[in-house]
Amino acid sequence: MKKFTLILVVVMAAMFSCSNSSEDAGKPSLADIKLPAGFSISVFAEVPNARSLAISPSGTVFVGNRDEDKVYAVKDTNGDFVADKKWVLASGLNMPNGVAFKDGDLYIAEVSRISRIRDVENKLDNPGKPEVIYDQYPTETHHGWKYIAFGPDGKLYVPVGAPCNICESEDPVYASMTRLNADGSGMEVFASGVRNTVGFTWHPQTGNIWFTDNGRDMMGDDIPPCELNTADKAGMHFGYPYCHGGTIKDPEFGDKRPCSDFTVPAQNLGPHTAPLGLKFYTGTMFPEEYRNQIFVAEHGSWNRSKKIGYRLSLVKLDANGKAVSYSTFAQGWLNETTQKAWGRPVDVLVLPDGSLLVSDDQANLVYRISYKA
Repeated sequence: MKKFTLILVVVMAAMFSCSNSSEDAGKPSLADIKLPAGFSISVFAEVPNARSLAISPSGTVFVGNRDEDKVYAVKDTNGDFVADKKWVLASGLNMPNGVAFKDGDLYIAEVSRISRIRDVENKLDNPGKPEVIYDQYPTETHHGWKYIAFGPDGKLYVPVGAPCNICESEDPVYASMTRLNADGSGMEVFASGVRNTVGFTWHPQTGNIWFTDNGRDMMGDDIPPCELNTADKAGMHFGYPYCHGGTIKDPEFGDKRPCSDFTVPAQNLGPHTAPLGLKFYTGTMFPEEYRNQIFVAEHGSWNRSKKIGYRLSLVKLDANGKAVSYSTFAQGWLNETTQKAWGRPVDVLVLPDGSLLVSDDQANLVYRISYKA
């Protein structure tokens, strides 16, 4: 074990011993990451195409991916803040982007089905084949990868993206947020008009769900904005495909229903920033000003003439739970001058010690952000 950890640390040190970003644009360099004073970033684990994150009470971190067919588990067993053990829990899967942990079981989301590995931590070395609990989701791969998480109501929330850039669908399951029981029964649509959310979480005090939504393409560089939304009940509609950002009428479908019909975003985010995972900060390591505020992983634009995103953003709420500011917390994965990006943040996770994990599916890494006054 000590030998494994030493090798990993040496490899990572070599990986990130690049010189300045202007000379090594496009290459990994943690020195390029700009953070507020007192914060630092390090490599927690190396995982291919690291996407969604989930954690067990004992500290095992589960990692899904979109471009490979595997689900991983990693763990720091010696307390040095570097994962020294890694397992492949499942393979041969179809875009297993989403992972969730509940009552000892690991839940995995593929394009059209949800599977479960029971009592996963007691059989990490030989978990067996996942048990399918629901397999009736659409099979389209366009926006088909799924983020999943359990809500305060004990139900598993599963989004279904629009099977297109912009379109109307007769089947209400498209462009929606669904939920089902932990055994796979009782699937229902919870929210509609959600083009493509790949991240959601719940307010630690109110229990309301908050989720990102990726705005449509082909309306120009600066519109529409991506969105941060919140719902306090089932049955709400968030505008897609008729209205974007709360006020922007869609040029193809906007005449069918006015923007006033829909719930407006809690916060409009940057256009085409591709916001994915988000979490309320519930730890105690960071300064008090970050408590119960939202960290958002912005994956970055794919077809904007000038790239945007590739960063970790912070949305602050007031005492009434209303979003009041949106700012950059960590950046540097994109070189603004050369427009080359060496990393793309995907998901965030608060560890028990109060540090923050951030997955990166381009650099194939999971980072740890910590704070020391």
